[in-house]
Amino acid sequence: MDCAALSTEELVLKCVESGDAAAWEEFIRRFQPPIARVVLRVARRWGPFSPQLIDDLVQETYLKLCANNFRLLRSFKSQHPDAFYGYLKVVTANLVHDHFKTTHSAKRGSGAAEAGDYPENVSDLNSPSAPTAVQISERQILLQEFDGLLRKLALGHQAERDRKIFWLYYRTGLTASAIAAMPSIGLSTKGVESTIGRLTKLLRQEMNEGKAIT
Repeated sequence: MDCAALSTEELVLKCVESGDAAAWEEFIRRFQPPIARVVLRVARRWGPFSPQLIDDLVQETYLKLCANNFRLLRSFKSQHPDAFYGYLKVVTANLVHDHFKTTHSAKRGSGAAEAGDYPENVSDLNSPSAPTAVQISERQILLQEFDGLLRKLALGHQAERDRKIFWLYYRTGLTASAIAAMPSIGLSTKGVESTIGRLTKLLRQEMNEGKAIT
């Protein structure tokens, strides 16, 4: 099937239900430009920023959209043909605002915590399948430990990019080819696969060494 011929609603559904690599590549091709434009526009309101930060926030937007089994994508209900573009802009703008608010709060010493994988709506906690507060806390701690290890293991000037590739693959389920389709990544599919394999191997080695010590 030619994914370029799919409507927005059909494309989103195919992405979240099948995880089809071609569908995700089309999703990125179609929605990367508006996501990047919103990130850039909102970032300008907050003052100076680096090009690397813009790339990071674009990638964070994909993480946000795919988190919790694509909850934000699954919850979208189309009201008109262009509704998804508006929805996407709101999600992206909120993420960028939250980033700068957190950054500014940290600079003022407020110690504001990041939202991470905590439920975004109170109603999520009322679901029979929703994790308990303890489970959420344990998962958050585990993810923070993994991310801390990744920050130590991913070295070089592309360390942040490599860390995002790892999370885009393991936390959102995006395929290597879909990740490679992101303009900000700048790698081929094989390059993405190599990065994922390298970091996975390093992380396993680090964890095994830790177990041996204890």
